[in-house]
This record gives sequence, structure tokens and C-alpha cells, in this order.
Amino acid sequence: MAEADATQMRDALAWTTNDQSAEEDSHTNVWEWFWQAVQGDFNENRSTGQIVVDAAISMIPLVDQVCDVRDLIANCKKLHEDESDSWGWVSLVLTLIGLVPFVGSLVKGVLKVFFAFVRRAGGAAIAKAVEGAMTWVITLLRRKEFQKYLKLHQVDEVFSWLAKEIRTVKNKIRPTQLLAAFDTAIRTLDTLVKKVEHIPAVGKRAKSAFETVMWVRSRAREGIESVTARIDNIFDTIVLRLEHDALKSRHGILDVRNVHYRGALPEAAAVTLMRTKKPRPSWLSDGSGRWPKANYKEMKTRVDEKVKEGWPPLNKQGIESFHVFAAAEIKGPARMYRIVSPNSRAMSDCWISEEVFKEIQNSPDPRAAWRKYLAVWPDWNGNGQFVIYDVKPGETLKVWRGPASSQIRAELPDLCLDGGAEQIVFNIERNDNRNDVMRFYKLGGAKENILRKPISQAEYNKLNDLQKNEYVGIRESINHPNISGPFETGWGYTDFEGEGLPERIGLPTLPGQVTALQS
Repeated sequence: MAEADATQMRDALAWTTNDQSAEEDSHTNVWEWFWQAVQGDFNENRSTGQIVVDAAISMIPLVDQVCDVRDLIANCKKLHEDESDSWGWVSLVLTLIGLVPFVGSLVKGVLKVFFAFVRRAGGAAIAKAVEGAMTWVITLLRRKEFQKYLKLHQVDEVFSWLAKEIRTVKNKIRPTQLLAAFDTAIRTLDTLVKKVEHIPAVGKRAKSAFETVMWVRSRAREGIESVTARIDNIFDTIVLRLEHDALKSRHGILDVRNVHYRGALPEAAAVTLMRTKKPRPSWLSDGSGRWPKANYKEMKTRVDEKVKEGWPPLNKQGIESFHVFAAAEIKGPARMYRIVSPNSRAMSDCWISEEVFKEIQNSPDPRAAWRKYLAVWPDWNGNGQFVIYDVKPGETLKVWRGPASSQIRAELPDLCLDGGAEQIVFNIERNDNRNDVMRFYKLGGAKENILRKPISQAEYNKLNDLQKNEYVGIRESINHPNISGPFETGWGYTDFEGEGLPERIGLPTLPGQVTALQS
């Protein structure tokens, strides 16, 4: 706590205790007032409105520090009563995070609201607690002082900005930094104790509180390290929830009646263009690639053993799409991405992590990076959109993950797709009602390439290859409760500037083409 005179301290205490009479009484010993207020824990059962006010005063440095000292003493009292209370250690860490110097005042205020709701949850239903905090976070952000801050720092998409800032805080926080913040707070407390140590009753209680804090400090390293995973989970849940609201401003196809696309690139046209197009697409490389496909016979037995334990099955193509791979469990909250087009299934096998998706989006040519390093031929999958799969808090998803193998094909003996980026594969049964519904539209003739009456997947499956070529598949609906989208990639919808494709096709009004967010 910065050194403050009695008048500043009086103002801070009046704000935090709402005790105006003591503020107006010039004979009141401000330091005695402070310790009397702290002993009462400043009302642990604060209303939601009071929590927001507490968070708002993070913009007022001295007042903010008074609150931090109050919370630190309250945390330490609980841990002194029960050192084994893991949630007590979580609460202490949440307080110490607010004392770390690099946490900005606005971010700290937002975190205070989230942390207050999480503390109330007591370790259960963190996602529900974070959800409940969102309305009050928005209330906080609407306050004049917060709006002024956002304007000054030119923050436009506030939820995206907050998610990024909070993720940065999470990645920087280490036990050593929390302990250093704890020590700084102890020095502040020592100063405050000395202000009242000779006052009867109050001085004794102040010294007792200080001894309690020191007792907890002596055990703090082990206690803090024991709850690291829980703290990470809290941060991840907050970030995912903020990003969920940020996604509300991102859309795929806004008005499907006015959008046209060119469908999937036929295989023959794709091969011809890859062989003849000048200049050659940057996602094509010379040779056979550095990431040979996994050995199917060797890996099939291992896969079958893990399938018995609940991992998804992999066919020959799935196994050989990897260079090497391993069974893994993704524990929520976590997020995966899948690149799609209007004729792609949202719920299908191949996904990428958030880290890989961001690397691709930040590359000079994202579409080329996706095709090159995930090894996706243009006739296999279109692009232009992406969907998000959220593994929700408390959920565990069994997957296969590893670097994608290089892809070669007989028609292009000297060219390949490099592969090497990590892919994630999981699937559900085709008859699972969480799968997408696809409709297959018969194309009209020649220059009038309109879509005629559609048929179902089952009807389409009965057609021979020649008949299937007369139809284009379009995603009618996305049904998986964990999948949000589609969103625009910003890459456009075609390769080769649209060459090799039929005329533009009007996209029907279907829910599977309109952005939807899953809760």
C-alpha cells in the first residue's frame, strides 16, 4: 500500500465501509477505524451490487488496496481455522492475483466480479458461477470510469480484449509472483499494525490478525501450488465465457437468400488446376513430404485396443492421415476448431486446437497454411467458414492427436502437401442425432444452374457415382450441442480464384448456414 496520510485513509475507509459519520468526526483515529472495520471482515455476505462497487473501486488505488488488505485478512483467518481447506487456498490465490502489479485496474475490476461469484460457488459449478457473473461484468463495464478507460485505450471489441488480457494474466501468474505479492501486503500490514499497537484492545487484535497472516504465509508455497490446476480452470472458464460473447459479433452467412457459393471443387478439375495453374499454389510443395503416413497394420491393433476403452474408431484413411499419433483426453474447458464450407459437415472427424487455429489465422496466407500444413486437398474440403467445438467444464473428450502426414497422389507424382501441423480426430456414430443433417440438391442444367428439390442422405446413398455427380450437398442444420458457428474465416470460399467450378449457386435458407452460438 502506498504511504497515505490520514485524510486519504479516512476517505478510503468511508467509501469501503459506508460509514460517513466516522469520516466526518475529525477526532476518530483513522487507523483504529481501519482495524475495527477489518475485524468485521467488511461484511463477507455482500450483495451483488456491493460486489460491483468493490470492483469499480479498483480504479481508485488507495481504496482498492484497503479492500485487498481486508480480503487477505479474511482469507487467512479461514485458513488458520482449517489449513486443509483447499477452497480456502483458492480464495487466497484469487485475492493475491489482485495484488500482483502487472494486473491492470480495469482487468482487476472485472476479475473481482468473476472471482466473487466463483467464491460464492465454493468450488462447485464454476461455469455456472461465471455465467452468473456476466450480467454484472457488463454492468461494471458500463460505468463512466470504465468507459473512459476503454475509450482512452482505444478498446473496440471489449470482450475479445478482456479475454486476451485475462489469458495473459493467467499465463504470467506463478507461485513466486503470488508469494512476492503476499510479502508486499505483509509489509503494508506491518505498517498498519504499528499505527495502533499501543491502543488498548484494538492494538492487541491487530497484532493477532498480523500473526494469523504470518502463520498462513509460512505455509503458503505448498498451499498455493496445491490449487494451481483449480486456478487455471477458473481462468479458462472465464476466458471461454468472454470469448463466447465476443463471437456474437462474428457471423457466417447473415442472409442466406442473398449469398451464392460455387460448391465443392470436383476432383478432376482440382487435379488439372494443381498440375497446370501458374503460378503454382503456395500450398503445394515439391517431393513426397517430410511426414510419411503412419503404418496402418502396426497401428490398427493399438487403435482397436483403445477403442475398447472408449476412444473413437479409426479407419485406414484416418490412421494414415497421421504421421504419428496417440490417444489423448481433452478436459474442459477447451476449444477446438474445424474449417468448413457450406457443403461441409460441422460435426466430422478432423479438428485443430485453438493454438493451431490462431497460428494459421496469423500466418501471411491462412488458407494456404491450412491446406499446406494440415494437408487438405481442395477436392476434399472447401473452406470459407469455421465452427467451434467447446469441451465444456467438467467434460472429458477422448481423441487421437498428432502431426498430419504428408499427402501425395498418383496424378501428381512430383508434388505433395507438407502436413506436420497437429490435428485432432474424434467422431460419433453416423446415426447419432447430434450429427449434421445434410440435404442433396440436384443441379439444374447448363446456364440455369439452379437448385432443384433436395433428397435426404439416405436417398443420396442409394445413387450410383454417376448420379451423385448431379447433386451438390448442403448443410441443412448443425445439431451438436457443443458446436457453435459457422463463422467467416475471411479467406473467401474458393481456391484458384474460382476456376474449375460450376456457376454460382444460390444457397437455400437453411439453419445450418446461419451462425448459432451454443451456451
